[in-house]
Amino acid sequence: MTDSTTADKADAVPAPYEDEWLKVESLDLDAQGVAHKADGMVVFIEGALPFEEVKFNQHRKKNNWAQGTVTAIRRESSQRVRPGCPHFGLHTGACGGCKMQHLDAAAQVAVKQRALEDNLWHLGKVRPETMLRPLAGPTWHYRYRARLSVRYVVKKGTVLIGFHERKSRYLADMEVCPVLPAQVSEMLMPLRALIGSLDARDTCPQIELACGDAPDSTRLGVIALVLRHLQPLSAADLQRLRDFAAQNEGVQWWLQPKGPDTVKLLDEGGPLLAYGLPEFGVTMPFKPTDFTQVNPNINRVLVGRALRLLDVQPDERVIDWFCGLGNFTLPLATRAREVLGIEGSDTLVARATDNFQRNRPALPARGALAATRFVARDLFEMTPEMLVADGAADKWLVDPPREGAFALAKALADLHQQGERSDGWTPPGRIVYVSCNPSTLARDAGLLVHQAGYRCTAAGMVNMFPHTAHVESIAVFERA
Repeated sequence: MTDSTTADKADAVPAPYEDEWLKVESLDLDAQGVAHKADGMVVFIEGALPFEEVKFNQHRKKNNWAQGTVTAIRRESSQRVRPGCPHFGLHTGACGGCKMQHLDAAAQVAVKQRALEDNLWHLGKVRPETMLRPLAGPTWHYRYRARLSVRYVVKKGTVLIGFHERKSRYLADMEVCPVLPAQVSEMLMPLRALIGSLDARDTCPQIELACGDAPDSTRLGVIALVLRHLQPLSAADLQRLRDFAAQNEGVQWWLQPKGPDTVKLLDEGGPLLAYGLPEFGVTMPFKPTDFTQVNPNINRVLVGRALRLLDVQPDERVIDWFCGLGNFTLPLATRAREVLGIEGSDTLVARATDNFQRNRPALPARGALAATRFVARDLFEMTPEMLVADGAADKWLVDPPREGAFALAKALADLHQQGERSDGWTPPGRIVYVSCNPSTLARDAGLLVHQAGYRCTAAGMVNMFPHTAHVESIAVFERA
């Protein structure tokens, strides 16, 4: 994690300690309390919560705002709670992976819901007709995916594995991590010992974690550990990895000597890395470097809500934009007449096609999947002509990365501005947009509502990442 908030020399403050008691008015998405000094200057205070009266240590100042860390609390918020992780806090060496553990989990959800509403209005000038009830789930042991940095610290004679310290390039000295599955959290110290025993301990900078479901989707299955190694591993090191896997249930080692396309299993065979969507009778195999949602519990609920909001009928054609592995596409194929999945990556298109073929046959709980195909498109370079070429659809599911779906929304708006078409192409009657960035959702919602002829009938927050500032959300657009 890079230090984006540490002051440079121009920001240095000669007298950093502030004696003024400030009343905290709100919380921003970096979990900083927002207050105003007597002279009107806005102050962002790390560690402070709304309605608290605090003093702070100012460490950065600009013309019209300042930033600091809480040093004293005179009136404490009723929503302040004891953090669930010993490595969370404002102390030196604290882990920077979470930002909100000191705030009650229900209050975190409320903050994120408000952030969604504020972004939609201030950036897109859109007010949803209905605010959906937030989707929330377990707040601990939810994170089935993580990129863990690894560093052998010569001076300490030890290996560190985990996330970076708060506002630092250094790794936190983590012994546990309560947001990871309990089985993985308990494995951190043994992993540190394992890497310390390797001949290659100096040239292994990262372990990527990806956990799969057991076949019944109710517990942890495969624990895939992708070891990034800058030099070839010795036979002795490979055996050490195998021994570790044998001693820790579910562990499956993958090796990554170079880029993501070089990832391969240490030993072929073994159980398949996959997650389930039992409501739809679908199982999704994936590779540990493929994009999947980090929180499988929320993902299952999110897919169910998205399909209920889309309300696909058996005679309808649906397009799933930014379809990835088919997380929404395959469930859609249990409801629709025909589905088209569109993704920017040829590799993911191939993987999604394979997943469809694996799941296509009928099961006792459902019929065979509907006709479905996947194609690769550069979705950040969409044009009206490309949109028309993919054919009309009754409904769309849109699930873009953080950059949003601006080109797609713009192409739809341009077609709307052109008026009725002679080729028979018609815009979708309903769009369900799943977002991982409220600001790009707001921008695209503004286009859909003000230029493409849609109403925003509903929107709501999805707490995919408890204790962090990440805001996932879902919005529904109806043809006006």
